[in-house]
Amino acid sequence: MSRIGKRPIEIPDKVRISQDSSTVKVEGPRGALSVRIPQGVEVVADHRTVEVRRLSNGRKERSYHGLVRTLIANMLTGVSAGFEKGLEISGVGYRAEKNGDVLRLVLGYSDPVEYRIPEGIDVRVDKQVNVMVSGIDKQLVGRVAAEIRDLKKPEPYKGKGIKYAGEQIKRKVGKSVGA
Repeated sequence: MSRIGKRPIEIPDKVRISQDSSTVKVEGPRGALSVRIPQGVEVVADHRTVEVRRLSNGRKERSYHGLVRTLIANMLTGVSAGFEKGLEISGVGYRAEKNGDVLRLVLGYSDPVEYRIPEGIDVRVDKQVNVMVSGIDKQLVGRVAAEIRDLKKPEPYKGKGIKYAGEQIKRKVGKSVGA
């Protein structure tokens, strides 16, 4: 039995969960999300808890058991509290600014890089070097943060680039002049 899959999920206040044969829909104060449930796994929702059960002990059913439970738990957290991912920009002259649904980044290239923010994601820029990506879908928040980071990954010599908040960059020693 999956250790993750067998744990019940508490439903937060002000969150409603509904399901039909193959989808589970979660609605809360921040929005609504839905996920398709694969065959071999069933979702049982009470008034305060949700449980995920597998119908057989096959290989696919065992692998879907924990996955479906985690997806539902992330949806419940997303519609009630939301998810955030922080990015830090470091480097001389590197900065970011938000104009409508476009994030404009100056990253040392000949032209500024413009990143279109997808629907359902909110981006805040503090002091031109701190970017906060937030939303209700954990997968989408992580993907957008990774795409922004990929525009200029931090380099190991001076640490210039975009890194996650709290990320430690392994630094390398540069060239040394022989005496």
